[in-house]
Amino acid sequence: MAWRISGTYLATCSCQLLCPCPTDGPPTGPNGECHGNLVFDVTEGNLDDVDLSGTKIGLVNIFPSNLSAGNWTVGVVVNDDVSDEQLDAVDRIMRGQEGGPFEMFASLYGTYLGTERGEVTFSDGDRPSASIRGASFTFEPLPGPEGSGTQTTVKNAAFGFAPEFRVGKSSGHSDVFDIEYDAIYAETADYEFASEMTEGAATGRG
Repeated sequence: MAWRISGTYLATCSCQLLCPCPTDGPPTGPNGECHGNLVFDVTEGNLDDVDLSGTKIGLVNIFPSNLSAGNWTVGVVVNDDVSDEQLDAVDRIMRGQEGGPFEMFASLYGTYLGTERGEVTFSDGDRPSASIRGASFTFEPLPGPEGSGTQTTVKNAAFGFAPEFRVGKSSGHSDVFDIEYDAIYAETADYEFASEMTEGAATGRG
């Protein structure tokens, strides 16, 4: 079966600036772990004939060590007005059952907490914001060189949801799936994932 999703994402976590997870470094959050939330705003997407456009997928995580060490804890919340078919499609994609980058991520899962309906929001722009079940978080970009008018980015990370993403600060508290943390780090970019990724496309970050 073929699938594809694209749009914009916003991720936050408890690591100190900058989060070392994209470079497979040890987390710098409390107790040496990375607790985080991420929202994929799906502007276009499908799994075969199931249209996923307009869905919002919230991913909640604990990374107990560097990403390649595995034993991730992951839970997924999808906006509460999705159909049963859409919920099932997202669940199969996120569990890695339909191939693509999430198949690789699934091999690193230690605990999968399930895929559930709930309130998930996303607001795009230069300073995007998102929420999962009332836990809201923001993005405050880190500026580039003085006078350049640019923002700090990371390119070609080992674990990246996009080939290049903006990095910055965040705020907000989350306890979704009883995974509690205060947001410090944030990143955002446009993304595209598919069951068959083209050369040079994003490989994703869990």
